[in-house]
Amino acid sequence: MIETLLQPFQFPFMQNAFFIMLMISVPTSLLSCYLVLKGWSLMGDAISHAVLPGVVAAYVLGIPLIIGAFCAGMFCALATGFLSENSRVKQDTVMGIVFSGMFGFGIVMYTKISTDMHLDHILFGNMLGVGSEDLWTAGLISLFVAVIIIAKQRDLMLHAFDPVQAQAVGLRVGWLHYGLLALISLTIVATLSAVGIILSIGLLIAPGAIAFLLTQQFSRMLPIAVGVTMISGVIGVYASFFLDSAPAPTIILILTAIFIAAFIRSGIVTRRASAKG
Repeated sequence: MIETLLQPFQFPFMQNAFFIMLMISVPTSLLSCYLVLKGWSLMGDAISHAVLPGVVAAYVLGIPLIIGAFCAGMFCALATGFLSENSRVKQDTVMGIVFSGMFGFGIVMYTKISTDMHLDHILFGNMLGVGSEDLWTAGLISLFVAVIIIAKQRDLMLHAFDPVQAQAVGLRVGWLHYGLLALISLTIVATLSAVGIILSIGLLIAPGAIAFLLTQQFSRMLPIAVGVTMISGVIGVYASFFLDSAPAPTIILILTAIFIAAFIRSGIVTRRASAKG
């Protein structure tokens, strides 16, 4: 019985899946808290979809896929900012147009080239197929993003809560704005091989939303989000072995279940507080 329960930890491909999930849990969770507070969830979705043409272009040019993905993600972020500032269209509408346009462009590019590259792995990831290069890439990016967020935690928090006040106290709001977008792009690149383009948005939204429901203090949101993502990641990878399912969707389902539980708990707590009041 014990040997059966420990079986997932005995295979190298499962060990790599556990390692890369623990690595990407940190930056995705930290960024998720800021995205939820700023109402930037759709921005994460836009950038994650927009990296597809960059990945295909990088493959055609014979350069590392992460370079193409990052460049495409940053182009999406900059284009969204430029269009929203120079038109009457609201930012969420602009993001929807930009990311759907770039995603469609990426699909067209992919269908026009002959390649052995599987689109499913780009879209949904291949956590059980990650190698040492993927682990190093995810680990270094995750470390870099986590260090920047922790070092600039107060500035980013003020920028998220009140950009006007942040500018009034002398913070470089522009640098913080585009720096945060760059960190999002880098993080999506780190998650590309593990959970893919489509499912990466789940890791950039769910942890922050869950933490937001569980606490009213931002200082507590960050560790709660990281802890929830790590636990969900380990359980998801572990369960996928016995369910014979893909790890990434299984992890997203677990995060969704936790969000529903946190939502129900939040409603119960709110009703109890109203009754006492």
